[in-house]
Amino acid sequence: MQVKECIAVVTGGASGLGEAVVRSLCAQGARAAIFDVAVERGEKLAADLGASCIFVPADVTSDESSRAAVERTMTAFGTINVAVNCAGVADPGKVLSKKGPLSLASYNRVIQINLVGTFNIIRLAVEQMVKNAPNGEGEKGVIINTASAAAFDGQIGQPAYSASKAGVVGMTLPIARECADYGIRVMTIAPGLFETPMMASLPENVRVQLAQSAPFPKRLGRPAEFAALVGHIIENPMLNGECIRLDGAVRMTAR
Repeated sequence: MQVKECIAVVTGGASGLGEAVVRSLCAQGARAAIFDVAVERGEKLAADLGASCIFVPADVTSDESSRAAVERTMTAFGTINVAVNCAGVADPGKVLSKKGPLSLASYNRVIQINLVGTFNIIRLAVEQMVKNAPNGEGEKGVIINTASAAAFDGQIGQPAYSASKAGVVGMTLPIARECADYGIRVMTIAPGLFETPMMASLPENVRVQLAQSAPFPKRLGRPAEFAALVGHIIENPMLNGECIRLDGAVRMTAR
């Protein structure tokens, strides 16, 4: 599938990795719908990008909100053939801290947004993609999820985050196997340490230390590099059912 032919929904598209994906797709001629709860940022980005982009308020944990967002996208663009799941949170929390055991509400929030929210958009996107006419490869759609290096080597304080991202990795292959019958590919990217608003909230010395922990290149990843991989996945039909680590060979330490 050519990027210029894409009509994509991008969750978490108002900032960070999602914003980079939206900007990259639209710059290459695609059209994109930003799904996000950050209304002001989303509306501004859509206005900046013009007619090729719309902002649709969407809570990925809500069936009603997500269905309404998909319907608005279908009304605006007529179809959906790409879905990129970037919405996520990384709320830290140890199993047992000075305040006591980690609250189930806190743990569940991370699971709901990162894992259940990703699945929610997948199922609603597939429902629309199966209606598409296949291209020359027999392809009707592409789904790209965002996991994390923490899915494989999570740190202390990341039980919820690591579990949610490992879940995204774990469901990639079975969903890809099912969707193969529909002409839809499913891939996951597991980024390492990237320059995102989440990372920007950390102290400067911590960011420097994290950047230096990567074997090569010894820096934080750039959102544009994540977006570039999204573009390649869209255009390479042999990429299916796999998780790609995009992390400069970094392996997280225990702390």
